[in-house]
Amino acid sequence: MSKFTKKRGKAKPAISTASLPDIIFMLLFFFMVVTVMRTSEQKVKVKVPEATELTKLEKKSLVNYIYIGKPLRKFQEVYGTSPRIQLNDKISTEADIPLFLEQHKLKVQEQSRPLITTSLRVDEEVTMGIVQDVKVALRKANQLKVNYSAIQRNK
Repeated sequence: MSKFTKKRGKAKPAISTASLPDIIFMLLFFFMVVTVMRTSEQKVKVKVPEATELTKLEKKSLVNYIYIGKPLRKFQEVYGTSPRIQLNDKISTEADIPLFLEQHKLKVQEQSRPLITTSLRVDEEVTMGIVQDVKVALRKANQLKVNYSAIQRNK
């Protein structure tokens, strides 16, 4: 009879790390492609009110944002402390709203233009006077789809 011996202490082969740099670069490129950079710097303080019944906007590329609030502390020397309107990166007036809307329409495909929505991000401490002025300017510019931004209230 022959004697069978067990091979003890046989080491497992090491995991190959040759493909690790490829995986890292694929992840890096993936995140570079899908990341959206912020398009505008916020110059006004906006703390949106809370609400219970909210709906989510579907296509963010068809939404243009109008911010209404008091200027941040670093911009108060220039713009004062009264509530202001921010369109893209600059503080504006109601008279600038039609041009702002037209510039956004030019960036959108023609068949999608009726779906453009204007989202008002209004600070909860702002009075309705300036909001009403913005709504009148939107109505005159024939932008009738208006949305108010809010955050979900905890029940």
